[in-house]
Amino acid sequence: MPDSEERTFHLRFSLSAEIPAEAWEDEDFEGDEWLNEWELKIKPGLIRTVFTYLRTFTDWECHIRNRGISPLDEVEIVMKKTGA
Repeated sequence: MPDSEERTFHLRFSLSAEIPAEAWEDEDFEGDEWLNEWELKIKPGLIRTVFTYLRTFTDWECHIRNRGISPLDEVEIVMKKTGA
């Protein structure tokens, strides 16, 4: 059985939004709209773009792994070098 090595690399995004005080006074205001935009538009496109790029390296296999952490908080991409 061949030996293997592992490394971990983190790319972290810290999200915030500036919300004017007047917005909170509007009863139709949805305070988490900005976060929904991240979850529904930005993050999926970012992940697709990352996988599109990673697929250009044919000696690497990539997939998403779930270690029990909510995908709202973490998306882990596992990469395995398959060629010599």
